[in-house]
Amino acid sequence: MAKTRREFTPEFKREAVALLESSGRPQMQIAAELGIQPSMLRQWRSALKGGSLPPWTAGLPGAMPASPVASPSDQAAEIARLRRELDRTRMERDVLKKANQHLCGDAQVTFAFIEQHAGTWPVRLMCRVLEVSPSGYYGWRSRPESARSASNRQLLADIQRIHAGHHRRYGSPRVHAALRAEGRTASRGRVERLMRRHGIRALAGRRYRPCTTDSHHDLPIAPNLLKQLFSAALPNTVWLADITYLPTGEGWLYLAAVLDLATRKIVGWSMREHMRTELTSAALMMATQRQRPGAGLICHSDRGSQYAAEAYRKQLVDMKAIPSMSRTGCCYDNAPMESFFHTLKVELVHQRRWATRDEARRDLCAYIEGYYNRQRIHSALGYITPEQAEWNAS
Repeated sequence: MAKTRREFTPEFKREAVALLESSGRPQMQIAAELGIQPSMLRQWRSALKGGSLPPWTAGLPGAMPASPVASPSDQAAEIARLRRELDRTRMERDVLKKANQHLCGDAQVTFAFIEQHAGTWPVRLMCRVLEVSPSGYYGWRSRPESARSASNRQLLADIQRIHAGHHRRYGSPRVHAALRAEGRTASRGRVERLMRRHGIRALAGRRYRPCTTDSHHDLPIAPNLLKQLFSAALPNTVWLADITYLPTGEGWLYLAAVLDLATRKIVGWSMREHMRTELTSAALMMATQRQRPGAGLICHSDRGSQYAAEAYRKQLVDMKAIPSMSRTGCCYDNAPMESFFHTLKVELVHQRRWATRDEARRDLCAYIEGYYNRQRIHSALGYITPEQAEWNAS
């Protein structure tokens, strides 16, 4: 394909040389900002200093005045236009430099980036900013695609599909597990490399601060039966319970959840505008109605007044369940439950701005029931979903 020769107006050349003369910065830097070759800027400058004064040098130091002279308003308009052009060029350069930070020095990935954006920026400008040679890029274009490259391209498409299908919530371990579930045999290291080269990563989490409930009360406290031994052979033998709060435009929305330790499934939940015992009792009631546990179930929670209240303890007695409580202020005694809340906030809460509590309720219900329990694979379960774990145990 024939290369289109770039044309520059006399005004552009004049202002380019003036910028070089007045800024005191290196010629290479000015040329890169303007998106031109340094040799072009050097030629324009030499034409001025060598005494060869073409019409476009009018207005530069040492130049003969041209006739007719542009009016001050025309000159101001042209200077404003050139400044806008310079700002656009600088912005494009910064975009390319940021892109280069994510290409990890891989020439093949860099060439593919240049090919994709050839209609946006000049190829030679991208090659210069991304620190690859134009000849290398054109040589890459002329070579037939290798079998490995074709395989990586297809694998990358599958990675992007899975990553987008889970709303960017999956990192390389879960993407790899999902690929294996589809019958793909790519290694985890290969998946990690492709994701890193193409800037594909899971949603980043903020520092997690466990929510603590009010444990300063005179209500009965149950002993800690788990002692951080978080394992259960069968479903409905150990349940964990806790509360968290979520921001909305109408104020806090409180979520109580019950998690089955064997399957990591959220078997019960409730949402209220308050943290009274009704909140935790409703979550426990949902779990009981859905799971129908037998006698001897251990129900572990923190020492909050909601879990030590008489109404909640009566529910446990009616279920023939055994209460268990963490030590005061020790979130590690209920770590799987805290892990669920952390996942919930990273994957949903921090990605939303809810105007009302009803909006939050809808999203939370959809996440817990439609995604977390049935679609999201869990590392503690060998990368299967909680629902699959429950089916396997039945």
